[in-house]
Amino acid sequence: MKYAIDPPFKMFQYCHCSRCQKFTGSQHSANIFVSPEQFRWLQGSEQVGTYDLPDSRYLTTAFCKNCGSSLPFTVKGGSNVVVPAGTLDEDPGIRPQGNIYWGSRASWCVETAELPKHEELPPRKKTT
Repeated sequence: MKYAIDPPFKMFQYCHCSRCQKFTGSQHSANIFVSPEQFRWLQGSEQVGTYDLPDSRYLTTAFCKNCGSSLPFTVKGGSNVVVPAGTLDEDPGIRPQGNIYWGSRASWCVETAELPKHEELPPRKKTT
């Protein structure tokens, strides 16, 4: 799969809605929004699977039919393409600008600034 997005990007935000939690299996999705004219598939578009959530106003999910990875999708109504930031190979040159649906965040969500940081796996604790 290969795609291209052309700057400038509309926004980059973390979404904490319950649907994004379920789709990503994480506390939030990290999405960059572009207009449809700024997005194009370069290779592999025939391997894109989609699922339209019936009760959702905007959200459709897109995934690779071969490996299940999240992929960019056009929102219902076609006004934006949502690009999962984790699917990018290079730095997009934009940083997250906010959190949406913060009130729906997972009960176990902890701000990353509050957590220890490790460059790699942390050392194993010795057991006796």
